[in-house]
Amino acid sequence: MKLLKFFLIGLYFGIVLIKGEVISWFRIQEMFHFQSFYMYGVLGSAVAVGVISVALIRKFRVKAVDGSAIKLEAKPFNKIGNLVGGIIFGFGWALTGACPGPLYALLGAGYWGILLALAGAFLGTIAYGTLKPRLPH
Repeated sequence: MKLLKFFLIGLYFGIVLIKGEVISWFRIQEMFHFQSFYMYGVLGSAVAVGVISVALIRKFRVKAVDGSAIKLEAKPFNKIGNLVGGIIFGFGWALTGACPGPLYALLGAGYWGILLALAGAFLGTIAYGTLKPRLPH
């Protein structure tokens, strides 16, 4: 019962993704073929909301739900790692038509084929966790 509010927020967010056609394979393909601005507008507005949110968190020193301080620390930049990771992410997104974010919304909407992409996401996470100690820093 304690986590019900988070489930309901996630459910609402999934509905917004579906109704806003953000999970539409056709919308994603339009974006990758530079045929429509729609997805760029959605992604750009999400980045803007994120930037404003982080600025407000820093300015007002917002605390987490449990009262602890929110620490926003920069992650180290790795040219090769970011390039390879971005290429893998982009290929996966273009091939499946699904960003990792809405995978569960797609599953909830009844797109059972997305189980393959979800399995790939889990396998990729496991592979990264296993290989991380051996990767260059």
